[in-house]
Amino acid sequence: MKFGGTSVANGEKIRHVAELLKRYHDDGNELTVVTSALGGVTDGLLNTANEVSVSGKVAHVKEFIADLKKKHYDAINIAVDSDELRSLCIESIDKRVDELEKALIGICYLGELTPRSIDYISSYGERLAAPIVSCSICSLGIDSKSFTGGEAGIVTDSNYGSAKVLEESYTRIDERLSSLLGHSIPVVTGFIAHNQQGIITTLGRSGSDFSASILGAALKADEIWLWKEVHGIMTTDPKFVPEAKCIPQISYIEAMELSYFGAKVLHPRTIEPAIKHKIPVRVKNTFEPDFEGTLIVAEQNQIEDVVKAVTLISKVALINISGAGMVGAIGTAARVFSVLAGAGVNIIMISQGSSEANMTFVVNEDHLERAVAAIRSEFSNNFIGDVAYDRDVCVVAVVGAGMDGIPGVAGKVFYALGNGNINVIMISQGSSQHNISFVVSSEDAIEAVQILHREFELEK
Repeated sequence: MKFGGTSVANGEKIRHVAELLKRYHDDGNELTVVTSALGGVTDGLLNTANEVSVSGKVAHVKEFIADLKKKHYDAINIAVDSDELRSLCIESIDKRVDELEKALIGICYLGELTPRSIDYISSYGERLAAPIVSCSICSLGIDSKSFTGGEAGIVTDSNYGSAKVLEESYTRIDERLSSLLGHSIPVVTGFIAHNQQGIITTLGRSGSDFSASILGAALKADEIWLWKEVHGIMTTDPKFVPEAKCIPQISYIEAMELSYFGAKVLHPRTIEPAIKHKIPVRVKNTFEPDFEGTLIVAEQNQIEDVVKAVTLISKVALINISGAGMVGAIGTAARVFSVLAGAGVNIIMISQGSSEANMTFVVNEDHLERAVAAIRSEFSNNFIGDVAYDRDVCVVAVVGAGMDGIPGVAGKVFYALGNGNINVIMISQGSSQHNISFVVSSEDAIEAVQILHREFELEK
């Protein structure tokens, strides 16, 4: 069971989580817990580290540390109702806060912030939360121990900021945690691990879901539960369509498509270990625990209307390259993608006409300048006539299993958009046909989502 930042935002919520765990434990379940940081702590850590690396102000560090201590002490006083356990918890927090303070002061004097330092600093959010969650469970009469991801057995490479989990992690986790299950509830920090030298690494932002999936796979869990502040995976963002509904069951591949195309409920890599080990993943609401939520399973259930959800990616940009020199020229695409990879540009979507006279792709908005500069530099002759780009766009994706087996889905999508006077700028559909994605102008994006949600009657 993984609990996100909203679920453990403060002492009251941590106490609620502990009582929830007691309920499932008393029903005879073997549980392992993954916790995120308290609300706002990780952002505070990163912002402070960035600021002091520039300003060098030790006073700023002292002020931040005082606020951080108070936030965690307040949480302990509410979440833990045993004086003895409170003292132990405060002792653990003090030790870690002292380490953090020294690291931040070091950054003040060094005046630089490396990827390794960022991982070390950002890890403290979860490392301060885990002992509080564990002590809160203990105060309800159930044994519990807290672990960092590394202590629990998660080992990665040294790609700081987005480390790759090594296969040996699964054996280590099993060896370190299996014997505790049933009589104790291990509480593991989400998001963080360590490399083979024991240096702290992180799995990327929102990586706590990934931690839970790794632990669930290693411990051969019956299910992996991701507790959040939402009912489950929705048919679309309720901010755009208030009638959006929770999807009761969805396949791994559909969930992966949705997470890639902007649905923020899941971390895109989250369910890779679950898929490999065929473990169902359930997304549930911490504050309405009796609601079933969304179950993510291997089977692709084709329903009468195969579309399950409509999702939206904003903060993207479209690039179009064209020129007569591209027609029939072997290796043009290879050159384009190689140069973009070298510039660290992530390509979200690709489309190329059969004439080969132009190629269009979508990138993260933050990568636009890099991408355009790299392409212009690579093709500085007249081979490419023009590199045009547009920031004012969004990607909309229609997702559902088995679209390839049902004729007319694409026709229905674009007919509905045409009737709604929505101009489609670019279309992309893979041969697997689990999604149809297309680009529209930013001003049309929300209306496009609303039209398609109605067209496929997803509110039902």
